[in-house]
Amino acid sequence: MKSLEEQAINTIRFLAVDAIERAQSGHPGLPMGGAPMAYTLWSRFLQHSPSNPNWPNRDRFVLSAGHGSMLLYALLHLFGYDLSINDLKQFRQWNSKTPGHPEYGHTPGVETTTGPLGQGFANAVGMAIAERRLAAEFNKPGYPVVDHYTYVYVGDGCLMEGVTAEAASLAGHLKLGRLICLYDDNQITIDGNTEITFTEDVGKRFSAYGWHVQTVNDGTDIDAIAAALEEAKKVTDQPSLIMARTVIGYGSPNKQGLPAAHGAPLGAEEVLLTKEKLGWPKDLSFYVPPEVREHFAGLAKKLENKRAEWEELFAKYREKFPADAARWDEWHGQNVPPELEEDKELWQFTKPMATRAASGQVMQVIAKYLPNLIGGSADLHSSTKTYLKAYSDFQADNYGGNNIHFGVREHAMGAIVNGIALHGGLRPFCSTFFVFVDYMKPPVRLAALMGLPVIFVFTHDSFSVGEDGPTHQPVEHLISLRSIPNLHVLRPADGRETAAAWLAAVNRTNGPTAIILTRQDVPQLKGTGKEALQGAYVLSAEKGQTPDVIMIASGSEVYLALQAQKELWDLGIDTRVVSMMSWEIFKQQTPAYQEQVLPAAVEKRLAIEAGHSMGWEHFTGSKGMILGIDHFGASAPGKILQEKYGFTVENIVSIVQKLHKQ
Repeated sequence: MKSLEEQAINTIRFLAVDAIERAQSGHPGLPMGGAPMAYTLWSRFLQHSPSNPNWPNRDRFVLSAGHGSMLLYALLHLFGYDLSINDLKQFRQWNSKTPGHPEYGHTPGVETTTGPLGQGFANAVGMAIAERRLAAEFNKPGYPVVDHYTYVYVGDGCLMEGVTAEAASLAGHLKLGRLICLYDDNQITIDGNTEITFTEDVGKRFSAYGWHVQTVNDGTDIDAIAAALEEAKKVTDQPSLIMARTVIGYGSPNKQGLPAAHGAPLGAEEVLLTKEKLGWPKDLSFYVPPEVREHFAGLAKKLENKRAEWEELFAKYREKFPADAARWDEWHGQNVPPELEEDKELWQFTKPMATRAASGQVMQVIAKYLPNLIGGSADLHSSTKTYLKAYSDFQADNYGGNNIHFGVREHAMGAIVNGIALHGGLRPFCSTFFVFVDYMKPPVRLAALMGLPVIFVFTHDSFSVGEDGPTHQPVEHLISLRSIPNLHVLRPADGRETAAAWLAAVNRTNGPTAIILTRQDVPQLKGTGKEALQGAYVLSAEKGQTPDVIMIASGSEVYLALQAQKELWDLGIDTRVVSMMSWEIFKQQTPAYQEQVLPAAVEKRLAIEAGHSMGWEHFTGSKGMILGIDHFGASAPGKILQEKYGFTVENIVSIVQKLHKQ
């Protein structure tokens, strides 16, 4: 007779196997090999609440190896989350709560969307940073209201990804002792044994990063795993890596330990053989023994008691420290004080200024109203102007800081701020040169997919970067970001539009915002301001009742359009200038407003933007024209490049004249 814990582990295994077999799609190998490790963590260590998955003081569990999603779904079901047996039976099916990879906001208990390997690991680093920052802010002697761990489950593939290396290096530097990584070291990938590509000493690598490293030689030994977890929790000044040697597809007579167990159902015959080998009823699918069901219910009850104890503690905290409790509520809410928008300092711009500098000025004002604004740059504070002057640096000896130095780690930076947002309680941002969004596209996309209110600040936004040349001059990047669903891309024209861009970003709760900023100075324009919150607006109207031509521009090119408008008026061509800070926000306005700004009757339109022209035809129509740049730049002073590429008042006037004659 197998022990109760052995039965519990096999229940996890076969719920996964049966769901994958029913779907005829999925990855059985990881759940079969990793079930003992996951069970040990969830049953003996993980602090969570099935009845309240968003409990603030829960431990975070991240399945970075998201292809093993059925491992997580089985655990969530058994612990009593809102995930039924029928939900497991609908694995990978239309409109089910059990998609192929875990999706944040879709399945109760899923902390982050994973699948792109390494992203979950870096998210976990962000969660661990958030825990430390909030603990520094709110904990009082005898009142540890922030007292939880972040656990991340990774496979060989996660540890091969560069984003993991970047994030692990920073985590070691920051000494995030409440970050514990469980490494499912099964030494198998899709193409074969890891010997063909991955022969490094992972333990030594992580030791060099500053991690505490342990090895468990038998991944089925739950007591050894528990001992390693206990030891990891004792190490408070280093993140921990537990390397557990597991066997992919454990129990499968013909696929155990082989790549065949990784990403395809076992097959009906092999499922029966595996159940026979592990002593499981062959004629039952999705079977949960009554004693196992009772066992998990008992574990869940203990967990709910722990949550109740914390809630009692927090009630006392609220009574003793009412001001701190009120700040806790504010930090964990998403409301922006209305006074921010009315603060005159937010809108005070008189001299020509790069929008990156304007953004830095705006951020200092916002930080007064949102003290939980936290973030930094990829080693570029002096260039992106994103340093919060009223706050200190977040470092291993000061977890109370709001400025994070990410180092030259763009990919990890993006994934880490996603993790901070996922944790809750903080408002994260990050910044780098716009061209380097190429290094961090995956987390930008995932922030949009998850609906995270992350703010991405990208400076040096066009070929006007100049002498650094085409390697540093973004061309295709605007349309690339605009193609991402649920991402708002904002390219402000001057200081006041930059203030509006930040207001839009901090008020957005259901998705990320990318703010695109200039390196070069731009004039402060008459008439800019809160109107930009509508995405696009008439900045300078025509003189008559209906314009002959509409010029639509964004960012630094809005000034060029205004200058050209004056000359066109002198030439008898009545023009309107529309400043379009954000395609996405403008498209959300009412049809009536869109018609007011871009009347359908005016078909002669010119779009002007120092980026790839693709996509502007949506606003210019078939009879309009686009002044963009559909080729790489060159190394020369920015003003010379503007002349060479036609971004001059003279060329704009010439184009509009031709357009007007058509």
